[in-house]
Amino acid sequence: MRAVRYDRYGPPEVLRLEEVPVPVPGPRQVLVRVAATSINLSDWECLRGRPAYARTSGVLRPERAPVLGSDIAGWVEAVGAEVTRFRPGDEVYGDNLFAKGGFAEYAVAPERVLTHKPAELTFAEASTLPQAGAIALHVTSGIRPGDRLLINGAGGGSGMFAIPLAVAAGAHVTGVDNAGKLDFMRSLGANEVIDHRTQDFTRTGPYDVIVDLVAHRSPFAYRRALARGGRYGLVGGGVPTMLGVATVGALAGLVTGRRLGIMAVQSGPPFFAPLTQRCIDGEVTIRIDRTFPLVDVAEALTYVGKGRALGKVVVEVAS
Repeated sequence: MRAVRYDRYGPPEVLRLEEVPVPVPGPRQVLVRVAATSINLSDWECLRGRPAYARTSGVLRPERAPVLGSDIAGWVEAVGAEVTRFRPGDEVYGDNLFAKGGFAEYAVAPERVLTHKPAELTFAEASTLPQAGAIALHVTSGIRPGDRLLINGAGGGSGMFAIPLAVAAGAHVTGVDNAGKLDFMRSLGANEVIDHRTQDFTRTGPYDVIVDLVAHRSPFAYRRALARGGRYGLVGGGVPTMLGVATVGALAGLVTGRRLGIMAVQSGPPFFAPLTQRCIDGEVTIRIDRTFPLVDVAEALTYVGKGRALGKVVVEVAS
């Protein structure tokens, strides 16, 4: 089979398309013939090995998962022992976060991370949901009518779902991203938009809730943007910022009545399937900016990593 592999952390140039053996599913594993894999910012981070927590495949080089791509959709090709929920030919999708392997013609995934693909969605559409959908549902779960919500990094895949979910919950939503995404965030329903390159969002507000998908500021800056009783949740960002929010930020929040912390998002069908149904019902729209063939994975990753994607980008592996 064809697979896009890498054996060291670095820029997209370290990726190469190779012929490798088709993997064999073990107990409670499923072999998926991949139709589509959507790209997440985590793929870009794992490629470069930055931030440091992205080196889950190996500290010095990617050993355990030399093929990136976690949000997969496709057909069950074979099942391992003890698999009870799927059989060959089933259409499935899910977030294969730890094993990855989606930038290849076949991928092995644990049975528990997959679920049946609804007939109403294409494989490309289904692949956009698992990781970004779980994040969006989690960060908007506590939103109340009238909340002033700011989402930093709202022009990407998670924001594509989070903005309309928050608007539907009755929040006044401010989206932050680069200038090329301002109109896109408005089209999703954002009440206000900010270009982070020209305006410091931590000096706006105050906000009842801040969701930070790309954190890189001081916890004191985040605190000043919060209303008293407000809360700040970090989903992704640099290690120094994460440590600052988890320690200094948490203590400062206790003193001032503003809560700062890291949002631990769980993965798996129970955490994204509710959004899938809302997409089918027409409450939330899936926005696919571009699709790329398997041979252009490096270009696709660059497009996402450089902050150009409006919503989701999908690699179409098979028709």
